[in-house]
Amino acid sequence: MTAIRVILADDHPAIRTGLRYLLDSAPDIDVVAEVGDGAAAVAAAREHRPDVVLMDVRMPGTDGITATAAITAERLAEVLVLTTFDLDDYVSGALRAGAAGYLLKSAEPSELLDAVRRVAAGDGVLAPEVTRRVLRAFADEADTAGRVSSPTSPDLAPAPGSGAPGYPAPPLRRHPGVEQLTPRERDVLVALAQGLSNHEISKTLYVSPATTKTHVSRVLAKLEVTSRLQAALIAQDLGLTGPGSGG
Repeated sequence: MTAIRVILADDHPAIRTGLRYLLDSAPDIDVVAEVGDGAAAVAAAREHRPDVVLMDVRMPGTDGITATAAITAERLAEVLVLTTFDLDDYVSGALRAGAAGYLLKSAEPSELLDAVRRVAAGDGVLAPEVTRRVLRAFADEADTAGRVSSPTSPDLAPAPGSGAPGYPAPPLRRHPGVEQLTPRERDVLVALAQGLSNHEISKTLYVSPATTKTHVSRVLAKLEVTSRLQAALIAQDLGLTGPGSGG
């Protein structure tokens, strides 16, 4: 099995040393570089093309969220944010920037290793401490969108990124991107709403892991979102959460 290639981005050398020791102790994970700021993280990602960048938020110069946006925009790697801070602005900023996961440094070593593996496999990870607040933020924005939308134009959707500052665009009761999904992609969207990992989706739909990743990527593109969480919330808002909902 090919090892998961990881870059560590944190401005504290002692923390990087501890993280490297932990990650390198896993037989399936290989730390290929470590850097102390966001700009260096982007440069290292361009050079090494890792599977995962483990990214701190607060760093000198280019911060972790800005670096995350650059890395995900160029599709250089998946980004797992690892930080001390569970502030809403940081969480939402990281998700808007395209981070695949957000974990706190208080996580147990086994949780961190599992998160790296899950992100490398194409799954999303959210720290339990922030999940409820993220869901509440999406729900509040969905309610707001429903109240301000025109009752005579139920199919109109705001442009991507038009949600309240600091949060991704909210899901909508009638999301036009859903109509573009194939039957199989709708099945995948239902699976995302149920919180299934890529491995679980593969088993449920009897498709290969590579095919599952392709389907997930197409679902995100058609819904014009950047994370599995956003897609899942759109599905939940539309009621596509149970068996047979895929249509």
